[in-house]
Amino acid sequence: MQRRDFFKKLGTVAAISAVAPMMSFAADKKPTGPNEFSYKKAIAAITGGKELKPSSKITMKAPEIAENGAVVPVSVTVDSPMTANDYVKTIHIFATKNSNVRCLAAHLTPANGAAMLATRVKLGGTQDVATIVEMSDGTFLTASQNVKVTIGGCG
Repeated sequence: MQRRDFFKKLGTVAAISAVAPMMSFAADKKPTGPNEFSYKKAIAAITGGKELKPSSKITMKAPEIAENGAVVPVSVTVDSPMTANDYVKTIHIFATKNSNVRCLAAHLTPANGAAMLATRVKLGGTQDVATIVEMSDGTFLTASQNVKVTIGGCG
């Protein structure tokens, strides 16, 4: 055996022994990361099991029909005095049927002056867009709206 052949075979054996253990992990199920929550699990993680109260204080605007699910405009306004004792602490926005339901979490203080935000979310298909508002007193308010996602404007 010549030295070149020896090193070729040694390199082949080293490559196979490095790749073979990784191939066994390929068939394993991927671990779920912190972003892979169902809607119910995400709500439970945020509220700690507290009750969600539907509220007319929340004004949520989203289109009824979105031609492009990649950029759906959503705005949320909460009727709150935004004082030191009574203010909106956090606004969460969810796409209830996406694989990653959490779209946004905005943390507010009384210094914000008004509890409002506007953003664009990505929707994988027709679904509800929901918002959960955490108030400074620890209560959770909610509102939702269905958005029909079409391809090229065809329903």
